[in-house]
Amino acid sequence: MLARDFVRNNIEALKTMLAQRSMADQVDLEAFTQVEEERRTILKELEHLRHLKNDASQEIARSKKEKRDADHLITEMKKVGEEIRSMEDRLRDVESSLESLELTLPNLFHASIPIGPDSTYNRIERSWGEPADFPFPPRPHWEIGETLGILDFPRASKISGARFAVLMGAGARLERALINYFLDRNTSRGYREVLPPFMVNRDSCTGTGQLPKFESDLFKIEGWDYFLVPTAEIPVTNLHREEVLSADQLPLAYCAYTPCFRSEAGSYGKDTRGLIRQHQFNKVELVRFSRPEVSYDELEKLTGHAEALLQELNLPYRVVTLASGDLGFSSAKTYDLEVWLPSQDTYREISSCSNFEDFQARRARIRYKDPDTGKNEFVHTLNGSGLAVGRTLVAILETYQQADGTVLIPEALHPYMGGVEIIEPA
Repeated sequence: MLARDFVRNNIEALKTMLAQRSMADQVDLEAFTQVEEERRTILKELEHLRHLKNDASQEIARSKKEKRDADHLITEMKKVGEEIRSMEDRLRDVESSLESLELTLPNLFHASIPIGPDSTYNRIERSWGEPADFPFPPRPHWEIGETLGILDFPRASKISGARFAVLMGAGARLERALINYFLDRNTSRGYREVLPPFMVNRDSCTGTGQLPKFESDLFKIEGWDYFLVPTAEIPVTNLHREEVLSADQLPLAYCAYTPCFRSEAGSYGKDTRGLIRQHQFNKVELVRFSRPEVSYDELEKLTGHAEALLQELNLPYRVVTLASGDLGFSSAKTYDLEVWLPSQDTYREISSCSNFEDFQARRARIRYKDPDTGKNEFVHTLNGSGLAVGRTLVAILETYQQADGTVLIPEALHPYMGGVEIIEPA
């Protein structure tokens, strides 16, 4: 959420920002201006009425002291009191409307990101590793997994429907190994492990920016105002909702494994085969809370931690800064880590590392006490995947595939696979 005073005083600049974010038709700034003006008018009228009531109360007190008739003043004060209550009801409605409009506004973006309407304007920052030169046509992960007997999509479809998978045998073991490996490596770098609830309430989703804009992307529990988590970002960020942290607690760093549930609304026809775009997948998330002045140093640190995992698994990747039109609703700046997939001959996203500055903290009221001023200030929140487990499994199957159909296990995972170093047909 943006500060109300900032929105009020920067309407034209916000119109430019929304156009650069490709969101000009999604936010009604004119409505905000009208509702804010109505709010200010009501506040002025309330101030006037309360002043009249206060004057009348004082006059009634004097009349009673001097034994003068005050009935007409009492009647007048009751009328003013009724007007005040009516105006207060109107103010609550206007405040609710104004807050609803504020929640539709995306974050401002950082000056360092490229300006452009879509992902073609994203900027490649660096690459790591060399994609393998296979002496045979590399096969896609779903074909590898089905041949090895470790991926079963038909049975998953029978159980649940499209965009689900069953992992079996060494495939299930590899998924579990990756979860444990990511948690171990991230905690060794100073992140505190959290196992949060996998269902969250509406306030939590609103605090991190998923609601109200992205409700259609979430799985809602029928009959309850709960949502299945689309990412651990939501429960972990909301650990400190409506709290005031001390400055010496910062930065705070958490990592959490959760299954993630997404409707994939609007993605029909995209990645219909395989594990890339599923309704349910596993992920280990990194979340950091920072003082504002060092949050971009924290972003580089968090991104480096996610990169280290790919390097340890020897998976080639690149780092991309998202352009304004490709940036997430709540983010001020995002680095996408894209891993190389041999079968597609391209890089695909495996982690997004973002700085939200104080956007989420304002919505969730997460503050810290500034020791220099003694005032409560909003923290900056950051998060990134460390990593998306299913997509990492995809990258391993494709990168480590062999001509005979087997798949080698990255050395770093050997201890997590019970000594298994190669996946062979079941």
